[in-house]
Amino acid sequence: MSLKSQVESLLFVSLKPLSLKDLALAVKNEAEPVEGALTELMADYAAGDRGLAIIKNNGQYQLTTAADNAALIQEFLKDETSGELSQPSLEALTIIAYRGPISKIELERIRGVNCSLIIRNLLMRGLIDEKFEKDRQENYYSVTHDFVRFLGLGSIEELPEFEKLNTAASLDEVMAAPEKN
Repeated sequence: MSLKSQVESLLFVSLKPLSLKDLALAVKNEAEPVEGALTELMADYAAGDRGLAIIKNNGQYQLTTAADNAALIQEFLKDETSGELSQPSLEALTIIAYRGPISKIELERIRGVNCSLIIRNLLMRGLIDEKFEKDRQENYYSVTHDFVRFLGLGSIEELPEFEKLNTAASLDEVMAAPEKN
């Protein structure tokens, strides 16, 4: 797999802009060749009639939609953020509510699928917050105050069986535990 392809993949899955240093670390390469790959990618996107573009702002790079499609994207996202949540989004939101703060990797391990788009949608709707943990070099997600307020709760701990589901070492333990009738 080429360096250019690796950099493009990282930009695609990242929910936030990435610095040259972050990209170089991720692909285990020096900054100079990574910067060259970024320059090539930016030229590729700019040269064609493409729906995507790479923007550079304050030394950080992000894959975005093309500026020419801004009105289309705005209308689509308005519908996406005001409509009902999909079943996968509800599942992810429930896991974040009970297990948060939770990393994307842990959320994906529990659900068994990539959750990048779901996380993006939940962030856009203001239902979850993202916080970067320097110690672990990872983003962690938790529900927002708006989410708790929308449910009519005073705190997240008021969710049904919150204590049991939040404190179990793993969800496997919860699933294996006999139910009380």
